[in-house]
Amino acid sequence: MAKLTLTTFLSLDGVMQAPGGPDEDRSGGFECGGWIVPFADEGMMRFINELFDRSAAFLLGRRTYDIFAAYWPKVTDPDHLVASRLNALPKYVVSTTLDSPEWHDTTVISTDVAEEIARLKERTEGGELQIHGSGALARSLMAHDLIDEYHLLRFPVVLGQGGRLFPEDGPPTAFERIAAQETPSGISIHTYRPAGPARFGTFPLDA
Repeated sequence: MAKLTLTTFLSLDGVMQAPGGPDEDRSGGFECGGWIVPFADEGMMRFINELFDRSAAFLLGRRTYDIFAAYWPKVTDPDHLVASRLNALPKYVVSTTLDSPEWHDTTVISTDVAEEIARLKERTEGGELQIHGSGALARSLMAHDLIDEYHLLRFPVVLGQGGRLFPEDGPPTAFERIAAQETPSGISIHTYRPAGPARFGTFPLDA
């Protein structure tokens, strides 16, 4: 059984939309695309390579899949770890409109998404089943407690607009931090596991 992990880039105010380029995703009038580029450094790339080195398959939302499929098949350097893994390993895309994907080894999941992904976790072996970006998909899977680990790369920038990872009406949830590091440009990389419902309390008054 594979661990289902989510990796996403976040601004300090929680925005995850269009981190990699100006035209990646302008939905909602978003004008800040490409906001991670000034901070990308060796520490970030080392983490990303380590992450992809653990991959066994990829699970993507339709928008992220289209962005990846338009770019990564063109990267043919066999020593490029991210490209070689994405191009060679199984890819699963959640979509009700994609009929004939052209990217090698792509399977479309269009119905009973939570049940299909639970079964996919059971039959995937040899590494992680990885979600990258794919905010709408991630939020739907959070509601079914299907994500086992969250890799959150937080960048030192506030955007003030854009789509966010966690839903405003989601259930209060606690997380356990299992790893943390910081890169030279100030990217904080934290890995969390869900730890059940959030708990609350009151500080005692001084006597």
